[in-house]
Order: sequence, then structure tokens, then C-alpha cells
Amino acid sequence: MIPQEFIKKIREIEIRTKRIVNTTFAGEYKSSFKGTGIEFVDVREYLPGDDIRSIDWKVTARMGRPYVKKFVEERELSVILCVDASGSGHFGTRKLFKIELAAQVAATLAFSAVRNNDKVGLLFFTDRVEKYIPPKKGRFHVLRLIRDILYFKPQHPGTEPVTALEFLMHLLKHRAIIFFISDFTGRNFEPEKMRVPLAVASRRHDVVAICVTDPVETQLPNAGLVDLEDLETGAIITVDTADRDLLGKYSGYRRREREETERLFKSLGVDRINLQTTEDFTPKLHKFFRDRARRFR
Repeated sequence: MIPQEFIKKIREIEIRTKRIVNTTFAGEYKSSFKGTGIEFVDVREYLPGDDIRSIDWKVTARMGRPYVKKFVEERELSVILCVDASGSGHFGTRKLFKIELAAQVAATLAFSAVRNNDKVGLLFFTDRVEKYIPPKKGRFHVLRLIRDILYFKPQHPGTEPVTALEFLMHLLKHRAIIFFISDFTGRNFEPEKMRVPLAVASRRHDVVAICVTDPVETQLPNAGLVDLEDLETGAIITVDTADRDLLGKYSGYRRREREETERLFKSLGVDRINLQTTEDFTPKLHKFFRDRARRFR
């Protein structure tokens, strides 16, 4: 039985998301992602200027005059929402936890896909694949995905993104769009570990990295002695946030970590969207769709 507050939250996300999709993102999602190929639909009589390679010789022989094949782009796509469900997602210092922002973004992407008759699936990962829901169409399927993102309780707190990528590479037989939603923080996200599996994934599929962070993760506030807990390992350390040298080293480390990850994505042709728990994600997602659509023109 799902608690009433979750049902209310799911309904709120559905209403907000559908409004965003029907206004801000109307048509832009469709033009941002290409179909999987071309599909034969019919034949018609040959016209001067038609490519002779498209002539259907069997129909031509039967009808006694040349006919060509008609093709259309296959629009149906499979979209996979690959969500990091590790312990670090349950962190946030302002409006939302990171996992809550991830749910809102995932819901927007899911409704955008379904509105364009695409299929949507969901994968949760920690240091293993926790749950996989195969791609399907329809509003009720999307609501199930949103419910699971909000209500799902992972069995493990750690993170192992390579396991998730390898699982999808083994499972997906046709080209898909993979939205990889995570904070991309920790040793298992280091470029030397991610490069090969991410390169394989980006060659076979259209991979989009959505990085969800909280401002405090990059710039610690000056609050004196603070106990910090690693939500993935449970380790606790005491930090003197009044120590300027410590704060400088921490900020520098996080900046280098972010720059290395961005260089990795750029070198592999993986698009990246950076989102924070303190901001409205709509403008950045809108810009992403618009810029991608412009590249495909």
C-alpha cells in the first residue's frame, strides 16, 4: 500500500510535468532525437529525378511500368531512464533532495517520450542493478515509473555505474536513448574506470548524462566544526569548515573532479546537463532540447 503523501506527490509531479511538456517542450523533444532508421510503407509510380536505386523491380515487372519504394523515418524510440539510487541521492540542503529532483526530471522526460509515442523504461542502480522495468508506452506506465522513482527503496547504498552500463549493453539489442541520471561523484565515476564502458555505450546508443548536485557539495559553508556522514559508506568525519585552507582544497578537488568528468563526456560525444537542487530545471532542459534540435537540422 503506497502512503497517501506519495500518491499526492505523484499526482503533483504528473500535473506539473504535463504542463511543462505541453507548453515549453511541445515538439522540441521530437526534433531532438532521431528515429532508429527508415521503414518501407508503400510504392508509387516512378517520377523523373527519382533515385533508380529505389525502384521496386518486382512491382515494376508486374505492372509493366516503373515503381519506386516509399520510406519514412521510424519515429518510435526506446528511452531508458538510468537512475542512480545510491545513498548520496538522499541529500539536499534547500528545496529538494537530489533523488526528488531526479524524479521530476525523469517524469518530464518520460511524459515527453510518451507524448511522441516512444517507449520508456527505468533502471535503478546502486553498486548493482537493483531493478529494471522494460520500456513500454502509455500514461499509466509513466505513472508507475514515477511512483517507483519516489517510492523505491534500494537494498544497497553504494554506487557502481559500470555495472549499470554493462547490464544495459547486454540487454538492449536496438539503439536507444539512455538518460543517465546521477551526481557523478565518487571514485567509481573516475574517468579511468568509466571511459571504456561509456565509450561502448555511446557508440551503440544515444547517451545523455544528467548531473544532479547540491550547492553545498561544491562549496562548504563556514559553519565551524561539522560532522559529515558519507551516505554510501556510513563513514563519519568531523570537519572544521572555518578552516579556509581546507575549504579551498575541497573546492579545488570538486572543481577538478567536475572538469575531468566533463572532458570525458566531451571526448566521447556524450551530451551533459548540469542541474542543481536549488534551481528550476525547466530552462536548462528546454535549452538542451533546442540546441540538439538545431544540430540535427
